[in-house]
Amino acid sequence: MISCLIIDDEPFARQAVADLLDKHPDIKVLGQCSNAIEALQQINLLKPDLIFVDIQMPRINGMELIAMLNPEKMPRAVFITAFDEYAIKAFDNNAFDYLLKPIDEKRFNQTLDKVRTNMTPQLMTQILPTQLAHLPCYSGNKLKVVATADVEFIVSDVGGIHVCSNKGFSHTQLTLKVLEQKTALFRCHKQYLLAPSAISEIEITDTGAEVTTHSGAKVPVSRRYLKELKQLLGFQ
Repeated sequence: MISCLIIDDEPFARQAVADLLDKHPDIKVLGQCSNAIEALQQINLLKPDLIFVDIQMPRINGMELIAMLNPEKMPRAVFITAFDEYAIKAFDNNAFDYLLKPIDEKRFNQTLDKVRTNMTPQLMTQILPTQLAHLPCYSGNKLKVVATADVEFIVSDVGGIHVCSNKGFSHTQLTLKVLEQKTALFRCHKQYLLAPSAISEIEITDTGAEVTTHSGAKVPVSRRYLKELKQLLGFQ
């Protein structure tokens, strides 16, 4: 049994995929998601084998969503798109699975047959963004999209991954590893990532340093990262 999620901001488009999947008893639909933030939460929670993801979603598109996933736990992806000559050429050149809207059932079945023969996630570095412009976050029951440029620092603790921006605190399901790789945030401590542009002052301490951000927050810098931070800021 192959488990899957359907991710599309258009409810009729999601239902169209679900209806086609109803004819394939070996595919189990775990749920439907209307945006990237919901999708990220559900992927981390349900760990589907396969995702059908629309590319043209607002705020955080399908490509950005894939770029946010942990490469070591990536599900197999089938992209869904309205016709875009450039995108289709990129998919064809790299042998990625995609479906055009409106979805043709014969093509859909061919794609499923291809997926069934190889469930190994594909390496997508050729087509994915290298940097995240937005982070999918939540605060209580509210889903939020935080611009990466607005982030001062990110901290990990037993309660999760917390994002401090100029609009306050929120939380994200992205890992520190993905955030370090996909943003300009600097690793300054095993639990912290820091935006160099957010630094107001640095105080040297016995254990390394303490940064004060423009909002007045205090962020620790471990001794092992201090030299690199000084170089990053232009200090010898």
